[in-house]
Amino acid sequence: MNQVFYDEIKIIIENARNKVYRTANFAMVEAYWNIGKSIVDEQGGKDRAEYGTGLIKELSKRMTEDFGRGFTVANLKNMRQFYLTFSNSYALSSELSWTHYRLLMRVENEDAREFYTKEAIRSQWSTRQLERQINTFFYERLLSSKNKAGVAAEIQTLEPASTPEDIIRDPYVLEFLGLTPNDDFYESDLEQALITHLQKFLLELGRGFSFVGRQKRITFDGRHFRIDLVFYNYILKCFVLIDLKVGDLTHQDLGQMQMYVHYYEREMMNEGDNPPIGIVLCADRSESIVKYTLPENEKNIFASKYHLYLPSEDELKKELQQEYQALENFDEVENDEDNS
Repeated sequence: MNQVFYDEIKIIIENARNKVYRTANFAMVEAYWNIGKSIVDEQGGKDRAEYGTGLIKELSKRMTEDFGRGFTVANLKNMRQFYLTFSNSYALSSELSWTHYRLLMRVENEDAREFYTKEAIRSQWSTRQLERQINTFFYERLLSSKNKAGVAAEIQTLEPASTPEDIIRDPYVLEFLGLTPNDDFYESDLEQALITHLQKFLLELGRGFSFVGRQKRITFDGRHFRIDLVFYNYILKCFVLIDLKVGDLTHQDLGQMQMYVHYYEREMMNEGDNPPIGIVLCADRSESIVKYTLPENEKNIFASKYHLYLPSEDELKKELQQEYQALENFDEVENDEDNS
């Protein structure tokens, strides 16, 4: 086959994918800008945010019932701020996603924000590239640098560029379209098998566990995190968050779980709930490690009580090691059959 001919076909597909990416993102961006405008207008102007707090809560409740996730109070406030920050809808770009704009809204300096907006469009920055440039003060560094071309080019080697396939993984777009994320995008087969086993083990333990969600997503400043398993224990009256790591356990893993615990403590607890509990599990060939994480303001009575209803470290280690070994043995049998 002629390579030039194939390259032409390849370009057609790539252009079509990029068009789908831009169309879906821009439709969402325009919708969120218009929602933000409608909220401001209904509140009676940009200076009436406190007056309209009840409005946003009621709007969030009804929109969640009709359209599912994606319309929390925090997200609706972001849409309101989006309209106030980018008050001219004609200035919105189809090259930038909702996550791009969420990042740009954090830039307080108007000149810097305008620079990042134009440069993100011109250089086709991914959201990760834009976030790195903002966090490393690219605008200020460029102004003070003599080698402006070198400073501008370094981002392409530090963070990956966006691809059309990112649209499939973007939780914001999936929520906007009413689609369910595919968990296979986020974890390996081994991790999925271990998580499935843990889910079954805890539900069969008979100590008050009720399943809430798997690969439960939480978002901070445009960045998405996924908690492997979330349960509610109706005896302890608290959420139990579980993250599994295949490989060495690091202090970053523990810090991330602490962040999850704080988030659930501040955003998800209901009246009468006890503070959430986090469990980080490390599974490898030689050793399984279990770490419990409690919020800083945990009560001593509650801290001692949870030992009665949560699986012990020994129980969790045993389950992890047994399942890990069973999966490895299964893979070895399959490989032997393939080679015979």
